[in-house]
Amino acid sequence: MRIVFRMPSKGPEHGNVFNAVRKMVLASGLPFEPAKVNKNWPRLAYGPAPAFGQTAEREYLDIYLRTSVSAEETRAGLEAAKPKGLELVSVERVPYALPSVQNLAAVAKYRVEGDFALYAPEETAEDFFSAARVEVVRRADSGLTLAADAKPYVRGAETLSERAVRLTVAGVDGKWIKPQTLIAAWLGLDIPVQDELFTVEGFTFIREGLFWQDSAGKLYLI
Repeated sequence: MRIVFRMPSKGPEHGNVFNAVRKMVLASGLPFEPAKVNKNWPRLAYGPAPAFGQTAEREYLDIYLRTSVSAEETRAGLEAAKPKGLELVSVERVPYALPSVQNLAAVAKYRVEGDFALYAPEETAEDFFSAARVEVVRRADSGLTLAADAKPYVRGAETLSERAVRLTVAGVDGKWIKPQTLIAAWLGLDIPVQDELFTVEGFTFIREGLFWQDSAGKLYLI
């Protein structure tokens, strides 16, 4: 059963979300398939979780059940057991053999909100990200700079308002680039070589959804 949910912005940290949803499934009364590492835990596939400095309007959880349960029954059990603030967006049955969201996701869309004018970028987001090369320059503590072309990761950019931009980012060979890194490149900000804990202060980065792609290149919201 595939669950799409939304956590409150002040809910559990990303590292604790899995524990929160596992407790929810345990308390739901659903006939879950046991996990291999612990037969008392449910077998779940959570994620991919939003990275550091991001929130998500859609998070994903696959629950493996031992017996057939309708989507309506599953939702009722989870609604009764969900942690405070968690919102169930959708509950649907998917084929057992269907890849997990982690393996299915090909593209992510992010909404970035903040005062872009404060940095007076020389180009619009559309022009910067539609260029033949999207250069990302990372700076090490030693002062050494490393430049790379992030164009393969960029599917597009759209200015929604003076304070909001949408980025469409693709995974490349199983790797992803953070929207914080792309926005920093556009605004001319320093980007560290190790950017796992890097974000752009004063901006919010919201993952609107993950998408799978068919053989013709058409995207479908997961």
